[in-house]
Amino acid sequence: MTLGTVLAEANRVAVRKGRAGAGAFAGMKPGPVDWYSFNTGDNTTREWYPQGLSSASDAGGGGDAFVVSWYHKPSSGAERGVRLTFLDPATLRYRHVLLVRALPGGDIAPVNIHAGGVAWYGDLLYVADTTRGLRVFDTRQIFEVNGDDDDAIGRKGGSYHAFGYRYVMPQTDAWTTAGGGSARFSFVAVDRSTERHTLISGEYVDEPGAVGRVARWPLTAGGGLDAGGGTARAVDAYRLPVDRVQGALSHRGTWYLSQTGGSTRNGALVVVGDTTRRRPYPVGPEDLTCVRDSGTLWSVTEFVGRRAIYAVPL
Repeated sequence: MTLGTVLAEANRVAVRKGRAGAGAFAGMKPGPVDWYSFNTGDNTTREWYPQGLSSASDAGGGGDAFVVSWYHKPSSGAERGVRLTFLDPATLRYRHVLLVRALPGGDIAPVNIHAGGVAWYGDLLYVADTTRGLRVFDTRQIFEVNGDDDDAIGRKGGSYHAFGYRYVMPQTDAWTTAGGGSARFSFVAVDRSTERHTLISGEYVDEPGAVGRVARWPLTAGGGLDAGGGTARAVDAYRLPVDRVQGALSHRGTWYLSQTGGSTRNGALVVVGDTTRRRPYPVGPEDLTCVRDSGTLWSVTEFVGRRAIYAVPL
């Protein structure tokens, strides 16, 4: 199943500059230049929380599609892992795809991680797995399941089920820290402005007097990490100037950091170049991506009733 087919058969509708997600922008002046609100069910659910964001601009392909990662926070019942949302701004339609891992014997299971960030490069999607590293998924490997049991995952009664989701994407690869390293992978992004394109990873830290780090990893033309001898080594790494960073992006020598203020206070966009500046940002900002042709920086907000994919100028 191709990603184009999934988008063509998208079953949910976003609203451009919709009121449903605009509550996140209260107190943000100036406000975003553009945004897309999820439908009411996705905006108000307490079962799923959006975290990661990437775009077709990161991937290097045509179109303007976005991908959002959500983690499941069950109030009861089974853990459902991670879902990805693919949104086509041209049609305002979107669809959720459940991430799964293959089990011996041909069964499938959910991917139970926080999924704090997602980065799209070529055909591959990198999903942050906080203490382990990165999970890898391939947009060319999306499968339709024939079961519709909302409470079941895997093979049951001659059909495959995925908690009611029509499409699943199985994990194809993983990267883990070498030698039991202490690095955390809280969010990820892509920098296509470096001489050799790089994957950015970073750490969320919320401890008195402590800050996280960011690193950039070289990418191959095929989309994988460059790993001579089986080990990928960072091109560079930096200590962040502020704490509580939920997303980081470097573009043309400037760093953009998404800093949260919690569930009730506005966050900040911290811009680090020759100087360090703080720009207005909404409540609950998360991962970052940029749409290079339009010169815009995009993020997603996470809290119930305040969820939107939104843009500010770079």
